[in-house]
Amino acid sequence: MNAEVTIDSLTPAERRRLKVRDAIIEAAESLFTKEGEQGISMRRLAEAIDYSPAAIYKYFDSKEALFSEMRELFFERLIRRMGEATEEGGDEHVLCARCGKVYIETALEEPNHYIMAFSFWNKDEEVHEGSFAFHAEKMLCDMIRSGIGKGIFRDMDPLVASKSVWASVHGLATLMASIDDFPASMPGSEHVTRQQVIDFHTDMIIRGLKT
Repeated sequence: MNAEVTIDSLTPAERRRLKVRDAIIEAAESLFTKEGEQGISMRRLAEAIDYSPAAIYKYFDSKEALFSEMRELFFERLIRRMGEATEEGGDEHVLCARCGKVYIETALEEPNHYIMAFSFWNKDEEVHEGSFAFHAEKMLCDMIRSGIGKGIFRDMDPLVASKSVWASVHGLATLMASIDDFPASMPGSEHVTRQQVIDFHTDMIIRGLKT
């Protein structure tokens, strides 16, 4: 939903539609968690929220459309959190580290949503300029470009660097979202906290960017 649109500004019919749409997404996450990809179908989603499959198609014309919306919801929330993190101020290396931590924290708030969003990314689907995914990556790229211009980061292609940073942070986020109580659940690592790993990982990334 557009950030400028509030629930109070919607008509009763629009609010009902939004409620059903959210119920479909919640049901999809639940089915994915319990049964994986094979458990998700428009028929199963319809049964889960007590609607007809035809009614589901009024909101999402395919599973791919549903998964695309899941990704957009995640990145929309991520952009908002990254924006809040940058408002706290600081040099680019501080901002990049803070945004990296925000990315992981956002993924861990709703791990099923996060895993599902990336598990079903269609290889033929583009990250277009109007997508939230594009704007999230652009925010990171702009921070790196600014840091290079100020001499905080070494000379490099900011587009290459932003993709590499995203891939690295995404890897840790996926690991933590997929494995319960990682890293403390691993033998011999009971003393290692998630926050310690997140702090070390983001610091390692920033060290790779700095001059």
